[in-house]
Amino acid sequence: MRWDRLFDDLEAQLGAEERRERDSEVADRTRRERASVELGARFAAAVGQAVRLRLVTGAHLEGELLDLGEDWLLLRMRTGREAVVPLAAVVGALGLAPRATGARTARRFTLGYALRGLSRDRAHVALTDTSGQVVTGTIDAVGADHLDLAEHALGEDRRPENVRGRHTVPFRAVVLVEAR
Repeated sequence: MRWDRLFDDLEAQLGAEERRERDSEVADRTRRERASVELGARFAAAVGQAVRLRLVTGAHLEGELLDLGEDWLLLRMRTGREAVVPLAAVVGALGLAPRATGARTARRFTLGYALRGLSRDRAHVALTDTSGQVVTGTIDAVGADHLDLAEHALGEDRRPENVRGRHTVPFRAVVLVEAR
């Protein structure tokens, strides 16, 4: 009978419309959720994984993401050395999951706090700045927005006779601080 075909057709149209509305709602929710995800959360989801960073100097840095803070990343590079990278120095990343899991969060302390730890430990570092220059030595002091680095060869202790110069570097110019 024609009525059966008409009702079947109407029911199929209604079902298709409901599926389109549901798909549209899911897509809308997905876009809204994605819009709220911050880059730091995506890096947090990648802790323990290999990542490749493109830095403001044009250099690429590959390694395992070990940790992160509000404005910095800690990477173990293929050489086995570890490096602190300010998030502001990262212009691109490969290896991040498309979404954050929410399980891991960044440490609450900033780049300055992390650098103060290196200064306290008198660690020998190689600092790369935004010009691409690398300076080796020991971080003497860390201010609110800058650090002071006593330049000396990596194999030498930080003694007055070994210091070749004292560099003051704004945080915004720091690309990489590699602990040696």
